[in-house]
Parts: sequence; structure tokens; C-alpha cells
Amino acid sequence: MGAPDSSTLQTLLDLAVSWGRVGVVGFGGGPAMIPLMKAECIDLRGWLDDDQFLEAIALCYTLPGPISAKMSIHVGLQVAGWAGAAVAFAAVMAPSGMLMVALAGLYLRFREHPAVHGAMAAVKPVALGLLVWTVIGLAPEGAKSWQTVFIAIAAIAALYLKVHPALVIVAAMLGGAIFLR
Repeated sequence: MGAPDSSTLQTLLDLAVSWGRVGVVGFGGGPAMIPLMKAECIDLRGWLDDDQFLEAIALCYTLPGPISAKMSIHVGLQVAGWAGAAVAFAAVMAPSGMLMVALAGLYLRFREHPAVHGAMAAVKPVALGLLVWTVIGLAPEGAKSWQTVFIAIAAIAALYLKVHPALVIVAAMLGGAIFLR
């Protein structure tokens, strides 16, 4: 087995930089990271188009665990095989892991300080804004027919009624397999 060529190394470096950036600035976790992943995977790198991105998000939501970890593996695998999956996963998880270790002690020591309360209060609406912006941007691709709009509304209603998200996802998958062929 020979050494990887320069284009493969460049692709792995691009994966590391992009997913490292998501890992460093992905405050709020979960859905708040989706706009960052979209920016890296679609807008900056062109690794996926909108439809592929939505399909990847949907697939990743069917599995347990952090969305960024699952998306990094999915995109890394698609772009550069298993090496890409490993690099992207390590890049997205390492920053938060290292930052958590570094900041946990400081937070525990100063968590009652007014500045810490203010900083945390300011980050929450930003995460909400990022999520809303992503929904607005992806809605046209996800709402291609009245059936998909109906599924989205039914999912929102089910979540409002406190149906477990996993059941909502499974029900949507079954409904899609039957009615959206």
C-alpha cells in the first residue's frame, strides 16, 4: 500500500479544517450546529448539495448521538472514505472535548458570577436564531410536495404533544416508505 497522493492529503486536510471549525464554533450543540455544517459542506466546500444535506441530516436523526459526530462521519466517508470519516470525526469532537476539559474547572468556580450568567443568557437566543435561519434556508428543499409539508406539520404536532422524537422519526420513515415512493 503506497502513500496517499497530494489530492487525498489535501482532501483530508480540508475535512479536518472544516469539521474542526464546526467543532470549535458549534455552540449550542444539536440543531444549532446545522447551519455551521451546511455552510462548510455546501456553501464553502461543495461536498453536498441541499438535497444530499437534508437526506444526511434525516439519516443522522434516525440514530442516537450528537448530530455533528454523525454528520462528520457521513460526509467524511462520502468525500474521502474511511480515512475521511475518521479525520472528520476526530476534528469535530476534539475541540469541544479539549475545551470542556479546560473550561469545566473555570465554570464550576465562577458559575455564579453575573458575567457568566450574562454570557450564557446571550448564547441561547443566538442558537435559536441559527436554527430558525437553517429551517428557513432548507424549507424549500424539504417541502417539495403537499405530502412532505403534511409530514412536517404532523411531526411538529406530535412533538408538541410530547411524542418521543424517535417515534416521530420512525413513523415518518414508515409513512414515507409507504406513501412517498
